Amino acid sequence: MEIKPYTAEQIDDVVSFEKALRQEEAYWGWEIDEAYLQKVTQSFQNPRFQNSISLLAYMEGKVVGRIDSTLVCSHFDGSTKAYLDWICVLKSCRHKGIAQELMAALRRILKEQYGADTLVGLIASNQEAQRFYRSLDHALIRDEGIWIDLV
Repeated sequence: MEIKPYTAEQIDDVVSFEKALRQEEAYWGWEIDEAYLQKVTQSFQNPRFQNSISLLAYMEGKVVGRIDSTLVCSHFDGSTKAYLDWICVLKSCRHKGIAQELMAALRRILKEQYGADTLVGLIASNQEAQRFYRSLDHALIRDEGIWIDLV
């Protein structure tokens, strides 16, 4: 397995991954259509996304997992933290250490390249995700998450 930063040149690889996800599990809730492709493509050209960090796990030339995060810098205490937006591995490739390696690579990059000291994430409610998050070293589940729609 090889972990690589997600760049604009890998959008086609990620689209293949997204389609494979939907073939293996049909509940992802967003379509891989032209609007999606346009937004993702534009995100690599938009300076607002300069604090986004995304990594891809490749096996045999195909993306089998990804992790996405963004830096959260605050004047509250002058800290740099990161938000874990998403981590996913193809169902057929789970329980092989891929998510653990993605998480380890992200943690290393956040600390070494950005000086972040904490990675905060919302935990998915499914049991498989719960087991994964509870297995992470140096992680503590605390506080309660809230999603607020900006309408």
